[in-house]
Amino acid sequence: MKIVIFGGGGFIGSTIADRLLRDGHELRIFERPRVAPYRKFKANERVEWISGDLQSAHDVSAAIDGAGVILHLISTTLPKNSNDDPVYDVQSNVVATLQMLNAMVAQNVRKIVFISSGGTVYGNPVYLPIDEKHPTDPLVSYGITKLAIEKYLHMFERLHGIKAISLRVANPYGERQRIETAQGAVGVFLHHAIKGVPIDIWGDGSVIRDYIHVSDVAEAFVQAVEYSGPKGVFNISSGLGTSLNELIGMIEAALGKPVRRRYLPGRPFDVQASVLSNVLAREELQWAPLTSMQVGIARTARWMAAELAS
Repeated sequence: MKIVIFGGGGFIGSTIADRLLRDGHELRIFERPRVAPYRKFKANERVEWISGDLQSAHDVSAAIDGAGVILHLISTTLPKNSNDDPVYDVQSNVVATLQMLNAMVAQNVRKIVFISSGGTVYGNPVYLPIDEKHPTDPLVSYGITKLAIEKYLHMFERLHGIKAISLRVANPYGERQRIETAQGAVGVFLHHAIKGVPIDIWGDGSVIRDYIHVSDVAEAFVQAVEYSGPKGVFNISSGLGTSLNELIGMIEAALGKPVRRRYLPGRPFDVQASVLSNVLAREELQWAPLTSMQVGIARTARWMAAELAS
């Protein structure tokens, strides 16, 4: 099967690509101009690497030519900066995705799997763990645009028969996480710990989040590619809560040394606890997270130490 991965060269996308290649799929990876392939592909791996602009209808239409399934992993914003320019957030993400969907209709591409956000689409939890029926009340533009895209996917499924799946991923971490952009608490904390820089903690460290290793995220996408059931939205999560203090303790265990911490006043916009239920994904996708936090952090620490050393 030919699968087009928009954003297939990034942290999550490259892990998904490698996992799909193990199953023998043919891939076309769409990335921004001047983004180089994340590794050299083997002779028996069928990979076409192309560059383009997600906001260009021409580029996107050319990219999906002959595709069986599309994986949409591109986001032009992050939760922390999306409120700075909501107009750009909508134009570059929602409008661009609508152009992609129109191209799918024109070229009769029948399936899309979209990476949504389990960390932002729900807003403040009404109950825990958060399941897919939980109210959606995003606090940041990033979550609003993710939710809007989910709704448009559902609309195109009803109108045009495109099978659309949205995976609401919790807090992913792991190898190839971008160090220079301070992406995710695990990546930021590990980076600081390895370099001996104090870790800033807003509040007393009791804030709880649901972290999931990128290899488990990739496996969820593999299962979603094959899924033909009736559901369209799934939480992809560990289903377990880990506090910031517990996270630092795991990092200390992985590195074998104490980590310097600096506690700062809590921020009013930080949700105290967010844990996602993954029961639906277990039942429908036949998927389950396999990498424990301890194992995942140890693997990530080894990778990051090697990256920083080089």
